[in-house]
Amino acid sequence: MLTVTVDGIPLHYRDVGQGLPVLLLHAFPLHGAAFDRQAAALSGRYRFILPDHRGFGQSTLGEGPTEMSRIARDALALLDALKIDSAVVGGVSMGGYAAMALLREDAGRVRGLVLVDTQATADDEAGRARREASAREALEKGVEPLVQALLPRLVAAGPDSPVGREVAEMMRAAAPQAVAAAQRGMALRPDSKDILARYAGPALVVVGERDAVTPLEKARQLADLISGARLEIIPNAAHLPNQEQPEHFNAVLDRFLASIAG
Repeated sequence: MLTVTVDGIPLHYRDVGQGLPVLLLHAFPLHGAAFDRQAAALSGRYRFILPDHRGFGQSTLGEGPTEMSRIARDALALLDALKIDSAVVGGVSMGGYAAMALLREDAGRVRGLVLVDTQATADDEAGRARREASAREALEKGVEPLVQALLPRLVAAGPDSPVGREVAEMMRAAAPQAVAAAQRGMALRPDSKDILARYAGPALVVVGERDAVTPLEKARQLADLISGARLEIIPNAAHLPNQEQPEHFNAVLDRFLASIAG
């Protein structure tokens, strides 16, 4: 098992393939295996770096909220450990928040940016309150209430579909403490419109056609903020198009990565 230790916390990651480095940051409350289909299809041309965020997958949970800047610094430490100067940085949902935080931490490390079913804006007061309620519920009742409430919104095919069962299994593997820490960390994230407006590198914005969590208008806002960004809509997908429609998603990602790799 590959691990890197950051501030005394062992963090698990996978390093798959060769070529242009591509760091992908997973959605809440999943883990790095959410990108298995991307690594399997494209690792002949690109090198995928797939970390498990703190508390998820095989990574250890630190103390306090798992802030997006913390995930970003963990990812930068991983790139340092692997002696990777710059990479394409992408993220789905919460992973998108972390990718934007990484851009704020050190834009020079970002060779290209991929934002999937995420948003630039911070939570409003009501949103922060919902996250705190969800954090408390996870600590008191475990993750099953979150699975029941969130899963129908994550996959258009529904909870009983093969992809729905796959996502449910990942969600149920998450520790309640990690879920609570991530919810509280997401509630603390800043607005990222300023950093995106200053970013001048290549960017790909992807959204599932049927995403009700961060719908198309959120993706359009992202794409409008970044000069020259490419917006791609994945049909018959909700919030996790890389898992729900991997062939379509992989084709879109491959075209973007090929344009950077030259």
